[in-house]
Amino acid sequence: MTYRAPISDMLLSLNHGAGLKAALEAGHYGDFDADLAAAVLEEAGKFASDVLAPLNKVGDEHGIKLEGGKVTTAPGWPDAYKRWTERGWNAVSGPEDFGGQGLPLAINAACTEIWSAANVAFGLCPLLTASAIEALDAHGSDELKKIYLEKLVSGEWTGTMQLTEPQAGSDVGALRTRAEKQPDGTYRIKGTKIFITYGEHDMTDNIVHFVLARLPDAPAGTKGISLFLVPKFMVNKDGSLGQRNDIYASGVEHKLGMHASPTCTMTMGDHGGAIGFLIGEENQGMRCMFTMMNQARLGVGLEGVGVADRAYQQALSYAQERKQGRAVGKTGDGSDAIFVHPDVKRMLMRMRAQTAAARTICYATAVAIDVSTRAKDAKVRADAAARAALLTPMAKAYSTDIGNEVAYLGVQVHGGMGFIEETGAAQHYRDARITAIYEGTNGIQAIDLVTRKLAANGGAAVWALLDELSATVKQVEASNDPGFGTTGAKLREALEAVTRTSKWLLERVASAPNEALAGATPYLQQFGATLGGCLLASEALAAKAEANTDAARYVALARFFAENIAVQAGALERTVTESAESVAAADAVLLG
Repeated sequence: MTYRAPISDMLLSLNHGAGLKAALEAGHYGDFDADLAAAVLEEAGKFASDVLAPLNKVGDEHGIKLEGGKVTTAPGWPDAYKRWTERGWNAVSGPEDFGGQGLPLAINAACTEIWSAANVAFGLCPLLTASAIEALDAHGSDELKKIYLEKLVSGEWTGTMQLTEPQAGSDVGALRTRAEKQPDGTYRIKGTKIFITYGEHDMTDNIVHFVLARLPDAPAGTKGISLFLVPKFMVNKDGSLGQRNDIYASGVEHKLGMHASPTCTMTMGDHGGAIGFLIGEENQGMRCMFTMMNQARLGVGLEGVGVADRAYQQALSYAQERKQGRAVGKTGDGSDAIFVHPDVKRMLMRMRAQTAAARTICYATAVAIDVSTRAKDAKVRADAAARAALLTPMAKAYSTDIGNEVAYLGVQVHGGMGFIEETGAAQHYRDARITAIYEGTNGIQAIDLVTRKLAANGGAAVWALLDELSATVKQVEASNDPGFGTTGAKLREALEAVTRTSKWLLERVASAPNEALAGATPYLQQFGATLGGCLLASEALAAKAEANTDAARYVALARFFAENIAVQAGALERTVTESAESVAAADAVLLG
């Protein structure tokens, strides 16, 4: 089956769970027309179904080829990208001064989910270009913006993010790529980068690389890293492309999934060094790079959502078609569709509920980022920035964990056919796996949540969010809707567990850091499940208030999540607060 964007679900999530409607009513989006969101998503869904989804399997089976330093993408890829840019999809949230449409990041986030669901390997390319646009717009010189931004915004050129080296993965401070300043103000860069997504391809004439490197007299560690813009082709004064720069793809990886996305080893310096231009200030590269990474982390979270939704749609369709066994109590001849079996329904409900929760967490992160830059009041901007910072590691890690679990369940629903490549279920499983690793592993996201985001201002952002979620739970409890079942009680218990766990961790971040770090991942899982459950409940309440014809369905979905997933919060509290010693004993077990 092909992919169909669940527009109604997405709009309910965006407007109510994520808070776009409230932000609009507060005036944070200026004259943005909320009705435009529906129109944009409808058109994005059509393009994804008609153009991108059919290429998903083609790209997986064909992969990419590297010959003579040039990468050839799968059949149909360059044409699809050309059509994608011609219709303005790359420019959705780009700055208007450079040809962008200036739409909210929240709208682009929903589009990113759609591209990822239809063809995650394709959608990965513009995801990184969007991050490059963000960094250049925030930190680049006016001259560099004039030369490169319009082309990046339109998608005529694509962007890459180049951090990783063979000896420096998550430990960015260990990188060895060198940059030396030249008399003309440019820099000569020499070194090797690995795992560079779309580092070389045939979809555009030029690629704009953002490269981290170290100056000769730079301080050690991350304090001595600078960021440089390194074009594949130099740009002449008239805007035409000039000489080839000294940056080449010297290898491509053969991967578990994402076969259609070229993951390159990039070599600089075989011909004197690549010419680069400083972004921001010398030795301030990490600050500039984090502008790229934060948006990329949200984008990767949305990849998790997209793959999950595609896997769910396919599993649901298969479960309605595949006949095996009989429904309990049914008599007569013939088999029933496996959908009738309670365990299959449980798996499908888990797939749908978790996908919906991850979607809203990601959208809420995008809305917070929007408000942090669009609101007129300084305090509102600051509070929104704190909210965005808190949500970003959950958007990335919780959503990609869900993408992996839902893709896993998709294979399970298919049974033996899920293990066979022809159904496509296995591809979703393979493609999803990398999302929990790149742009900062999910373990690093959990560490960031505990040591930086929870600890910021004494946990102020956490307490503010929990207060809002508590208000939602009160509304559920006050609704007296039997359809909610024990949703209110289960979410209340989850919130209380998160509150206690947060206080416990906050006390130990400084005094007993290893205890806090040992509980970081289960804490992120606990917080994510509780947050997701409350947001789904808020959407169900909104659907009821608006007399949505599908209100009962959203209530049932929120109930399932609360009674089957959010209930894990109590056990995860005990894992965080009582397991530090067992983690500390790991050396004796693993190395004994």
